[in-house]
Amino acid sequence: LKAQLASTFSLSALEHMFRICPVKAFAFASLSPSKIVQRTVSTSDEPLTIALVLGSTRVAGHAPPLLGPRVGLWLAAEIRAHGGSTPTFAVDVVDCAAERLPLLETPHFGYRRGKAPPALESLAARLAAADGYVLLTPEYNHAPSPALLNLLNHFGSSLFSFKPSAIASYSAGQWGGVRAAHSLRAPLSELGCLPVSAMIHIANAGEAFHADGVPNGGGADDGAAAARWCKYAARTLSQLEWWAAAARAQRAIADPRVESPAFARAPSERNAP
Repeated sequence: LKAQLASTFSLSALEHMFRICPVKAFAFASLSPSKIVQRTVSTSDEPLTIALVLGSTRVAGHAPPLLGPRVGLWLAAEIRAHGGSTPTFAVDVVDCAAERLPLLETPHFGYRRGKAPPALESLAARLAAADGYVLLTPEYNHAPSPALLNLLNHFGSSLFSFKPSAIASYSAGQWGGVRAAHSLRAPLSELGCLPVSAMIHIANAGEAFHADGVPNGGGADDGAAAARWCKYAARTLSQLEWWAAAARAQRAIADPRVESPAFARAPSERNAP
């Protein structure tokens, strides 16, 4: 199979194609050599950029102390460590508390190109540069963080689309924010950054992690607790890696917005005839 493609694609491109998207590789093999069009496949060894969006803006709460910072520290460390000695991801932490976006009045796409407030333009550029997203939310009244939704609603799908996302949630109780996490699937899908099937739910977060984000072994071996949490998170992060790498490789082959353009004027542009 590789021999049939070797005259058209470089060895590195072929290896990347088979590793990331074997189905596409076999589809190419079904074509006659004369019909295979020369294309450039991204074989970049650069880590995938993941925007980790921290959804909590709380500064006070019930005991134990605030949960968001410790969970965020742990999750950022897990994303950075994914892939072992050859890091898979580079992490850009987008903290809703630090961004301090106002309640939505004018979204980024409501301004003329380049004329949005500088902080909004900077954040838009960071989100657009990401290869994938991880959204971390607390659960408030069975719902995601309003600050997280407010941040997402400031931007259109053109920044997020054709990239994957993953959802992580936490709570002080036994459910780990699962209801808030499921509520995020709809807006992320509408933005075009489809969430992977696996999610990360952290129950009893105040007891699960120390204040510095290190998993709590409960007086026993923190290292054993860290290994268990690493294994749990790896399922979600591995799915995110697979889809993010495949999407980046495919974007290098063809611009997805040619066949599926963003709205130019109004949502009615996607209406049926």
